[in-house]
Amino acid sequence: MFAKLPQKLPFGLLDDEAKLAFRSKPGGIAKLATTRNIPESDSYWNQYLQLFDSASDVFTLISPHDVRRALYEAPENVACLLRVITGRLFNLVSDHTFPTPPNASVASFATSLLRSSTGTQDRSTTKEVLNCLRVLQRVLPVVFELETDSSRLEMETFWKRDAAPAEAGTSEEPARAQFVIEDEEEDDEEHGQLTSGPSQKSPAKPEAKLLPSLAERLFSCLIDLLFCCGFTLPTKIQVDHYKINYVIWEKGVGSTVDPGPSQAFESNRTEVLRTLLMLFSKQIYAPPAALFTSPSLYTLHFVQHTPRRDVLTILCSLMNTAMNAPTAGSHNLIGGVAGKLPYNHLVFKGEDTKGNLVGTCLQVLCVLLDFQSGSARDLSGDNESSSPTAKTNAFRYFIAKLHRANDFAFILGGIIGIFQEQMSSIHPLLPGSKRPVPYIVETVIFFWKMIELNKKFRAYVLDSDQAMDVVAYLLCYGLEIKDKPEQHGLCRVISYIIQSLSAERSFGAKLIAPIKVQLPPKWSTLGTSGDFFINSVYNMIATTSGALNSLYPALVIALSNAAPYFKNLSINSSARLMQLFTAFCNPSFLLSDEGHPRLLFFMLEAFNSVLLLNLSDNPNLVYNIVRAHKTFEDLGTFTLAGGLREIRRRELAKEELTRGSVDKGKRRASSLETETPSDDKARMLRSESKDSVDSTADDIEAQRHPRSPEERTTGRPLTSPTIPDASMADAQQTGPSEKARGKMRAGRSMSEDMTGSLERLAATGVGRNGFVPTQEWVTSWQQGLPLDNIMIVTSELFSKISELQASLSGPTANTAIVDLLRSAALEEHLPKPPPLHPRRFVWSDASIVWLTSLIWGEIYVRGMSPLGIWNSTSVRLFYVKHTQVQQRQITETVSNVVGGLLGRTESSQSLRQRT
Repeated sequence: MFAKLPQKLPFGLLDDEAKLAFRSKPGGIAKLATTRNIPESDSYWNQYLQLFDSASDVFTLISPHDVRRALYEAPENVACLLRVITGRLFNLVSDHTFPTPPNASVASFATSLLRSSTGTQDRSTTKEVLNCLRVLQRVLPVVFELETDSSRLEMETFWKRDAAPAEAGTSEEPARAQFVIEDEEEDDEEHGQLTSGPSQKSPAKPEAKLLPSLAERLFSCLIDLLFCCGFTLPTKIQVDHYKINYVIWEKGVGSTVDPGPSQAFESNRTEVLRTLLMLFSKQIYAPPAALFTSPSLYTLHFVQHTPRRDVLTILCSLMNTAMNAPTAGSHNLIGGVAGKLPYNHLVFKGEDTKGNLVGTCLQVLCVLLDFQSGSARDLSGDNESSSPTAKTNAFRYFIAKLHRANDFAFILGGIIGIFQEQMSSIHPLLPGSKRPVPYIVETVIFFWKMIELNKKFRAYVLDSDQAMDVVAYLLCYGLEIKDKPEQHGLCRVISYIIQSLSAERSFGAKLIAPIKVQLPPKWSTLGTSGDFFINSVYNMIATTSGALNSLYPALVIALSNAAPYFKNLSINSSARLMQLFTAFCNPSFLLSDEGHPRLLFFMLEAFNSVLLLNLSDNPNLVYNIVRAHKTFEDLGTFTLAGGLREIRRRELAKEELTRGSVDKGKRRASSLETETPSDDKARMLRSESKDSVDSTADDIEAQRHPRSPEERTTGRPLTSPTIPDASMADAQQTGPSEKARGKMRAGRSMSEDMTGSLERLAATGVGRNGFVPTQEWVTSWQQGLPLDNIMIVTSELFSKISELQASLSGPTANTAIVDLLRSAALEEHLPKPPPLHPRRFVWSDASIVWLTSLIWGEIYVRGMSPLGIWNSTSVRLFYVKHTQVQQRQITETVSNVVGGLLGRTESSQSLRQRT
């Protein structure tokens, strides 16, 4: 019975010998560059469809260098390869043998074993289609990166339209499933251009005499593949002999019916979506300055000329797949149990097809919802706002048209589920037991796009009981990544989201409620959501040593937006607000940048909102404001010369601290001999009152004045009356104040030095990036600081609080002060509160370019593993910094021993983009 077996065992089951020959023999990849004008009918092209068994085969056996060499030496062969691959793809999709039944290859395993010796094997049309997609993914990025000749090659190959033969007819189109989404206030004229795409059979016009271009046909083919029964959809939903059925992949938005299990088709869906992403990536090979003037023709065509029904089906399929990700394991018992086991990502080493699909769906969504290049820019309205239309970007338009509460609940639940999964991986009970969500960046950006484009969804989120849950997750994640430079782009996204949400009245109404979700212990705070919000913003600013300087405006504006709704702020959060304010008052910070005074203005605006609207509800904050009355008074008389003197005094103080212990001991003995007891008391009081201020200000300015870490002291209003009481009482005594006497001593020690160095200090030692502060500039912003209301409150309450401190002591004084501030009636002294005008985030050309670069940078990094689609190509939209990881081999060894897939956190983040 074994007589018919081949004498040589067919190790060619994996075509190892043929694959090696493809790399080494003249008839393989080398022929693409060495033999000119290979005809389309040549059998040479067959190996590109039949040789490869996986995506890794394609990306290993065809290198960017091979394609680049062919483009230089035989560009006509690259054009021919693209025409052959796309032509075969079109024919395969319409072939009755496609897709190959999944069991066919298993059933024919034994026969293929026998036939391999003679070179005849069962044909797999599914494998050939996948190879067509993978070859396009490998070749086109190299074509995109090259300019001049290759650009003409690309335009000639993909966008040229040929004349249609006179007898050419239209092919039969399968019936499409009924779609269940209803968009409100639909305008038929608005959709006119949307339904005139190449795959829509419209009445003949003069332009219809030209056949669709290759790129248009490719998009139509890829859309068909996304909804092909037996390839990306279950075969049970196939209608008659039509294998293309335009139904939404999963239950959710636009569909209440689940088509059925899709685990067998997840990798195929990912391949098609990855091909779409590759086509859209034409944009990353143009510089940022050309983003609006030179849009990607592929993305532009897809968002403007895809038929309306296809847009809705694709949009809902992508959204539902991503939003069902947190509950995906429930459909599969084994997958659900494995997903809940600790360290499952280290035990089960197989490819996460569902995770790859969800991540790719979110990437495609972000790219389509972000695209605003060329004619895809949103149209500006009369109120200077802009909104998408079906003619500019159909995907943005239909996202904005969602209005059903059930759809909003589904989307919000999916987003929160992903945030919860990420948060549980950061601080699990067992360290390292859960893998971080690989698509958390895309999820945050998708959430931003949803609240930006759909005002009803934004209102739904803020009116729901989960509004502060979302805010808490965003802020906690921002705090987790604030010290990672490669993640600062996402920190910026989070700050803009918080600014956008804080501008809504519903956001302020939620601040008085407590945080309900479980947060990491190091970031959770006692009190209300407002207390958590203030502490989170403080930590984002004061603990990053100036690394997130560009985020300060958005975060401080968010505080100003939310301030009218602050009530019953805790002692800690009140002290944090005052520390931020005093840090922004620090002359070294205030004079170092032209934009820094506006941060001070926003903090003063926040204090004014509290004093005018909720003074009696915030005794802790009001007490902090009264205690800092001298700081407000100094702001009213701030000058450039005074600020420079303060900067020099601080520098001299730091220089003294760095001297040797012997010198320090001598200096201490000398000071004890010369200082009077009152001077010593003043020095102690001054040090106590300034500790918390200086620590925060110095932390913000650490990048300009490096120093060793010091213990920060938090303000202690209403808890320790001894020292604060003394400071207030002493301030009423005759003679110079404690601060004035401190300045007098400093002035005597440095008067000679200050005379000759003020001008030099102003010119070179204060401003950054060439900025030189002047007195005219100081006057321009100093006179506009809103100090009047604060000065009225401090003048009315300071003497009363001082009297209580002088007559009472300990907890009794604290209680009396709280009662005084809660019952304070200053309405007759203060003006009426002005109307609220929150500052919303406003998009600009620069911010659009930045976000587009961030999205594509994340896609680029995610694409590095395992395939590296855009590796070794010249990206121009953002800057790629390559770093050499010396210990990579050891890391991989440890990873392999543990059994995990830890490569992304090491290799991907070591090659982060910088825009």
